[in-house]
Amino acid sequence: MTELEKLQNRFGITGLARFEEGMGGLPRIALTTPAADATVYLHGAHVAHYKPAGQRGVLFMSAASQYRTGRPIRGGVPICFPWFAARAGDPDAPMHGFVRLGDWSVESIQRSGEGASVVLGFKSNSATKMSFNADFELRYHILVGPKLDLTLEVRNTGEREFSFEAALHTYFAVADSRNITIDGLQNTEYVAKSEGMQRKTQTDPLIRIDREVDRVYQNTQATCRLEDPGFGRTITVEKENSNTTVVWNPWIDKAANMADFGDEEWTGMVCIETANSAENAVHLPAGQAHRMRAVIQSTPH
Repeated sequence: MTELEKLQNRFGITGLARFEEGMGGLPRIALTTPAADATVYLHGAHVAHYKPAGQRGVLFMSAASQYRTGRPIRGGVPICFPWFAARAGDPDAPMHGFVRLGDWSVESIQRSGEGASVVLGFKSNSATKMSFNADFELRYHILVGPKLDLTLEVRNTGEREFSFEAALHTYFAVADSRNITIDGLQNTEYVAKSEGMQRKTQTDPLIRIDREVDRVYQNTQATCRLEDPGFGRTITVEKENSNTTVVWNPWIDKAANMADFGDEEWTGMVCIETANSAENAVHLPAGQAHRMRAVIQSTPH
C-alpha cells in the first residue's frame, strides 16, 4: 500500500477530503465542500488553492513554482517560521525558515458545517535544532468554508523560553496589481525593505502598487481590505495575535530575477501577510503556546 493510500484510508472522507498526487508528485489534500474548495500540500502545510462556492479562486499560484523537496512552493499561503526573511547572522539559513520546506503530518480531517477542518503538525527534531535550537510543536488549523480561517499554533515543549518570527505569507490573485488598493494601514509605521530599509509612516489612506513594494508594517492588528475592481471583489484579511502586516509585490525587475516566478506574473498578485517579525517577534515561555490567526473572506461587488 502506498503512502497516499494509507493516508486516504485513515483520513479520507468520501465527497469531502481526498488524498492525491499533486504537482511534482507531492501529496496533497483536495477538499470539496458546499461552501468552498481548497487544496493543501503536506509539503510545507501549503494551502495552494481556495475557491468559495460561486466565485473565482482567491489565491495566486506561480506557474513557475518548483514543486520539489527542499524548495518552497511559490504562491498560495507559505508558512514562515521560525524566522522571517533572511536570518540575521546566518546568510546560509533558508529564507523564511525551514517549515515551508518540510513535510507535515496529518492530525485530523473532519466536516465543519458546510466546510471542512484540517489540522497538520510539525515537530522539532535533530535537523531543525542545527539552525534553531529549541523544542517546539506546530499545529496548523485550516478551516475551509465561506471564509478561509488559518491558525498557526506554536507550542514551546522545552524547558526554556525561545523567540521566533512567523508569517502566513498569503498571495492573493488580482486582475491587475496596478489597479488595486489596500486600506487599513494608514498612520502605521513600516520598514520599506525595497527602499534601503527606511522607516516610514503610511500617510495615505490607501496603498497602491506603482513600483516594487516590500513593506513591513509594525505594531498593527488592523484588518486590511483589498479592493480589486478588475475581479469585482473585496478581499478582507482579519487577524488575531499578529502585530506585523507585510505588503509585497516584486514589480518588474525583481520578478525577472526570480527563478520560480514568471517575469510578468507580478501584475496578477499581491501579498498581504499576517505576521510577527522584527520588533514584534514572539517570546514564548516554556510550556506555553501562541496562536496566530488569519481570516480571509472574498466578497463580490
